[in-house]
Amino acid sequence: MNLNILTRTLLAAGALLVALPGQAETINLQQAVEMSLTADPRIKEREQLVEVARGMLQEVQGNFGWRASANAFIGLAPAVEGGFYQGGAYSGTVPRTDGNSINEVDDISDWTHLSFALIKPLYTFGKIERYGEAAQGNIDLKQGELLQTRGDTVYQTKRAYFGFLTARDSRLFLEDMLIRLNKAISGVERDLKEESGESKQSDLYALQSAKGLLGKYVQQARAVEKISLDGLKVLIGLSMKSDLSLVDERIEPVPFPQVDLAEFQSRALQNRPEMQQLEAGLRARRALVEAKKADRMPDVYAGVIGQYNYASQRERLDNPYLYDPFNGGGLTPVVGVNWENAFGVSTARVNQAQAELEAINHKKAFAVAGIPWEVGEAYANAQANFESVRELAEGAAASRRWMVASLADFSAGLEGGDKLAEAVRNYALTQIEYLRTINDYNMNVAQLARLTGELK
Repeated sequence: MNLNILTRTLLAAGALLVALPGQAETINLQQAVEMSLTADPRIKEREQLVEVARGMLQEVQGNFGWRASANAFIGLAPAVEGGFYQGGAYSGTVPRTDGNSINEVDDISDWTHLSFALIKPLYTFGKIERYGEAAQGNIDLKQGELLQTRGDTVYQTKRAYFGFLTARDSRLFLEDMLIRLNKAISGVERDLKEESGESKQSDLYALQSAKGLLGKYVQQARAVEKISLDGLKVLIGLSMKSDLSLVDERIEPVPFPQVDLAEFQSRALQNRPEMQQLEAGLRARRALVEAKKADRMPDVYAGVIGQYNYASQRERLDNPYLYDPFNGGGLTPVVGVNWENAFGVSTARVNQAQAELEAINHKKAFAVAGIPWEVGEAYANAQANFESVRELAEGAAASRRWMVASLADFSAGLEGGDKLAEAVRNYALTQIEYLRTINDYNMNVAQLARLTGELK
């Protein structure tokens, strides 16, 4: 058994077991990617379109083989009794002149007809070969679309995976912050109620304001967490009611690619599915132009043709110089030339194919110029976010120390609630931005892999 087929079968079986009630699954990113590549119906759709393209090639190649045609029917023919000579005699010197009257029902005969041909092309001036090349180019084009769909699936799986981790980490952090903030609010409310502390009403309002902001972010994080996890389940082929957890305990930045920009751009121009599609499209269009030109030429063929006719109410003529189309038959081998050409139509078809070829040439020229820029954009964003993660990590650590110090000063009565609320908001915003930037950076790296045709 093919190793790829075995791997896909095992993954599909694993996905089925995960979907069973009461079964929980814990997966890492690589497993999620492999499962999504096995389960995604869009990939299966593209695979079938590749098979359709292969069928078109088989159809073209089949034109090299034998072709059979036949036509059979039962109809009516004039009835004729007697021989060829006057009075219906079978011998004589004067041909009969009474014609084939069918004015009466008795003058009609049944007529059975069969004609057939068995033909094989010998030479088509390159028609079949060029159409075959165009069909092969179409297969390569569909395979490029399949690779592109697989790359999109990998990217979407990573987006759902990292999105869930980011949302989960954000929610857990914000819920912890809310617990701390609620303790401070409870202390202020107690002081205000007992009038036994230095807390002011403005302190309560400042802390409640910060709580409202954190509460909003918690709800947003919960929504993104659920959406991302459900999306991941769909991508890997699980029911949304299934239990699924991820191996990663927190989101971490992936390693920065140890490849320079020029190498990435070179890989994209060589390996990216879109470039492969363009090359396949060019090959197909060039072959199609030549095929349309060859359509102007005749076809040389050989074969066997024949026909058979029988009318039961007509006397048979056994004369080699006379032919009765309602009685008799024949069979013969043939070598012939078949030529059909509507000059204006064939020229228009060649012009259309040539214009489509030129359109793809222009598209390729734009891709050659645009793809390196697109890769450069993703690389620059990855670099920027990689440095931003480091900066935000330091900023988040400083914001945490600020919040802890403010909380201690507030508890000791050295600072007001507005200072603590400001420190809490700053820490929350900085930490959330840090987590989001990790997610953005990870997706920048995933985009680089996508743009260069990597499927991992």
